[in-house]
This record gives sequence, structure tokens and C-alpha cells, in this order.
Amino acid sequence: MPTRFHHNRKKRGHVSAGHGRVGKHRKHPGGRGLAGGQHHHRINMDKYHPGYFGKVGMRHFHLKRNQYWRPIVNLDQIWSLAGEGVREKYKNTEKVPVVDALQNGYGKVLAKGKVGQPIIVRTRFVSRRAEEKIKAAGGGKFIAFFILSVLLLTL
Repeated sequence: MPTRFHHNRKKRGHVSAGHGRVGKHRKHPGGRGLAGGQHHHRINMDKYHPGYFGKVGMRHFHLKRNQYWRPIVNLDQIWSLAGEGVREKYKNTEKVPVVDALQNGYGKVLAKGKVGQPIIVRTRFVSRRAEEKIKAAGGGKFIAFFILSVLLLTL
């Protein structure tokens, strides 16, 4: 847009050009940003931002936010983590596929659904019923490595 069409050009020549006589057009008369929230801007802060100032609760030093991270996956979704064609590939063989739930972003395996055929599941946590179902499907046992990963080995 050409400068001559800007609205402030239309105000030129009219004494204060729309910026008032008393307050004048100065840089930051109230302070920059959130300045004065407990002083000259207090009414605004109390009305529109209640609870902005002050402390609440206790401090937790050395907080570990992901200490209890364990997104869940059910047994009926386990084969979808293995990839396409893996189930059919191992259907009539002695070999057993390894499904890594951790690599797919899951920390715990729950028991909803059926397994159907032997499978090795690598994960951090497994519910008791899920463990029973996996063992029943393939006859195996769990070995825990420092509770970091649980690996089902079929016999």
C-alpha cells in the first residue's frame, strides 16, 4: 500500500495527529511487557490474571518426570507391531518372531485379545494374564534383565 493511503498520513497536520494532548505519543509510559503487575497495573492483573503471582505447593527437587512412563499395548495389537506378513511367514515354521514393543513406543503389554501362535515379546513390563496367554500360545518363559527389558524365550 502506498504511504499516502496509510491512515496515519490522514491525521498529519491536525495538532497531535490522534495521539492526544495530555499523554502524548511517548515510547513505553507504563513500562515494557508485564512491568508493574504488582504496582500500577495491579487492577488489570487481579481482574484478568488471578493467581499469577505467588507460590503454590511444595518444591520437588530432582523430579523425574518419566519415572512411570509405560504406554500400553494389548495382545490383540502385538502382531500389528511386527509388520506386514510376519505372522504368515512364521505360521508353519519352528522359528518364532521377535516383536519389540519398546522400539514401537510401548512400555507395557496387557492381556486383551488372543495371541494365536508363538511369539517373543520384548518390553519392560507385562501383566500377569498377558504373560500367561503368551506362554500358553508358545510355551515359553520370561527372563528379566534388570527390569529394563523382559524377553519371552520359547522352548
